[in-house]
Amino acid sequence: MNYQKLKDAEGSFLQRYPGGFADPGMEAVKKKHNVDKLVEFAQQNLVRANFNRPEFIAETLVKIVSRSSMVSMFEKPKFRDFVKSLNSQEKQALADTFEKRLYGRQKQRGFEEFLGMLSHHKLAKWAVISVVPFYFSPNKEAFVKPTTAKGILAYLEVDDFIYRPTPTWAFYQSYLDLLGEIKKQVVPTLSPNNAALTGFLMMSI
Repeated sequence: MNYQKLKDAEGSFLQRYPGGFADPGMEAVKKKHNVDKLVEFAQQNLVRANFNRPEFIAETLVKIVSRSSMVSMFEKPKFRDFVKSLNSQEKQALADTFEKRLYGRQKQRGFEEFLGMLSHHKLAKWAVISVVPFYFSPNKEAFVKPTTAKGILAYLEVDDFIYRPTPTWAFYQSYLDLLGEIKKQVVPTLSPNNAALTGFLMMSI
């Protein structure tokens, strides 16, 4: 990673917004994305006790994807229709998959199971697979937006892993590690959550 370029991006952003994401100039952006409300909604509704209610979990996933400003208008109805098409047994499988993805030691298995479900419906997109985990755990999980991920890797001259359109756990883990390293190098006001961290970079580069 080119650390000088990262410092240049940090300097450029802080020149415009000295308080980082706490700066008054960022209020319009924060309001548009409404991350805090969706984080609260995801954490309240995806508590572990609710995973024995597959219909409720399915509805919650649709609400999160539909309300997210980060998921494209094309993908939202497709995801809603995908969930609607599932029978009760398949919704149970979906709930089980997300329980693995969000809790415990089976995160990779949950990721890959969900990827498999989405692939059957031609919905295996980074935004769809990463959005719910991000809102559930915004400082430990990442929202992967293709243009943003590619832009960050190119700008920072990261060459030890490569973006691919088809989601993989290996890329996701490498991307999370990169965000962790970036977070250590910049002021805390640039990373109230991982989507803000990637947003700062895209606004700067």
